[in-house]
Amino acid sequence: MRLVVLGGGESGVGTAILGKKKGYDVFVSDFGKIKESYKEVLIINGIAWEEETHSEDLILNADIVMKSPGIPDKSPIVKKLKEAGVKVISEIEFAKPFTEALTIGITGSNGKTTTTLLTHHLLKSAGLNVGLGGNIGKSFAWQVAENKFDAYVLELSSFQLDGIEEYRPDIAIITNISPDHLDRYEYKYQNYIDSKFRITMNQTETDYLIYDADDEAIGEWLKNNTTKAKLIPFSLTKEFGEGASINNNKMEIKINQEEFTMDTEHIALEGKHNIKNAMAASSVAKLMQIRNATIRESLSNFQGVEHRLEKVLKIQNVQYINDSKATNVNATFFALDSMTAPTVWIVGGVDKGNDYNELMSLVREKVKAIICLGVDNHKIIDAFGNVVDMMVEVNNMSDAVKTAQRLTEKGDTVLLSPACASFDLFESYEDRGKQFKQAVQNL
Repeated sequence: MRLVVLGGGESGVGTAILGKKKGYDVFVSDFGKIKESYKEVLIINGIAWEEETHSEDLILNADIVMKSPGIPDKSPIVKKLKEAGVKVISEIEFAKPFTEALTIGITGSNGKTTTTLLTHHLLKSAGLNVGLGGNIGKSFAWQVAENKFDAYVLELSSFQLDGIEEYRPDIAIITNISPDHLDRYEYKYQNYIDSKFRITMNQTETDYLIYDADDEAIGEWLKNNTTKAKLIPFSLTKEFGEGASINNNKMEIKINQEEFTMDTEHIALEGKHNIKNAMAASSVAKLMQIRNATIRESLSNFQGVEHRLEKVLKIQNVQYINDSKATNVNATFFALDSMTAPTVWIVGGVDKGNDYNELMSLVREKVKAIICLGVDNHKIIDAFGNVVDMMVEVNNMSDAVKTAQRLTEKGDTVLLSPACASFDLFESYEDRGKQFKQAVQNL
C-alpha cells in the first residue's frame, strides 16, 4: 500500500512515521520547505520526501493520501487526486484505527485550545494515562506510533474534521461556533457550521456530545439535524436535568445521576467564556468518573494558555495583555468583554472576512485608542475611525508597543487581540505573541 503524505509538518511527519511502522510504502511531499528537524526524522526513518514541489508521478499513484490541515481542498494537487479517485483523509482518520484508546475530540471557533488543555490537565491530575494531540502539541499519529496511551484529548479544527470519514470520538465537545475561516468554505457560514458538526456524524448511542446550549448556531443545527450521541449541554443561563449550569455563582454539573458543584470564584481561569470551558472539561471528567475533589483542585490550579489573555507585565501601573491567539472577531469579543480598565487595543492582520460591527458596543465602552498592526488596515479604520479618539497605523510589533505606551495613563490596559490571522507580518500567532512579549519587556 502506498501512502502519500502532503505537508511535511508535525501531522505529516507523524503520519509518515506511523505509516512506515505499519508497513506502508511512504512518500512525503511538501510544496513549501520542510523544517530541518523534520527532515532529520524522515531521513533517520528511511522515508522518501521532497520539498518545494509536488511531483505528480510520485503522488497520483497513491493508494491513500493524508493531507495536512493547512492545505485547502481547492489546491491543484488535491483536485487531481480526487479526480483520480484517490482517498484523501486527515491525520486523525488515518491514525485512529491503529489505537484502541478512547478519544475525546474537541472543536469550536474559540476556546478549543483552553478546553483541550484543561480537559487533559483534569484527566492527567486524576492519574489517567492520557495523551494530548490533534491541532496542538505532538502529532496524534506520532503518539499512536510511539506511545501506549489509554485515552487521547484531541483538539480538532474544522480542516481536520473535513478529512474524516469513519472517525468517531467517544466524547465530543463543540465549545461554540462563530464565523471563521470562511475563505475555506466558499464564504458560506452554513458550510463551516456543518464542518464543525462532522465531529458527531459517526457517533453512536454509547457516545456523548457536550455542547454550548447558549450558542445560536449550535442550537439551530441540533433543531434541524440529528445525532445518535447522548447530549450533554452547558449554559450560563439555562438549567438541565442532565448537563452543566450556573446557579448563584456556583457551577453545577449533573451527569449519570452524579452531581458536581464548585464556586466559580475558585476557578483559576477568569472570564465568562472560561467558565464555559471549565463546564465542558468538567463534564468530560464526570463522564470519566473522576473524583469531585480532584476536579475542584485541577480547576483551581490550571495555568491557562500562552497567547490567550496572558498577562505579560505591569509597567507604570499599566497592564499589558497578550491575546495573540484571538485570530477571529469572536475571540476578540471575549477579550474586550473581560477588560475592566480603559484599553489601548492593538488589532489587525490578515482579515478572514471579518464583521467588526459585533465589537462596536464594546469598543465604544472600553477602548480609548486603537493601534492597527497590519499590512492592510482599511476595514478596521472604516469600522472604528469615528468611534475612538485616537487611531494609529504601524507595521511592526516594536512600534505598536511603544505607541501603546505613549497613549496610556496609570490604570489603563494594553491589549493585543488582533481578530485576524498573523501571516502578513508574522510567521504565526505564536510568533506574534512572542514578539509582543519581547517588545513589552524591552520598554
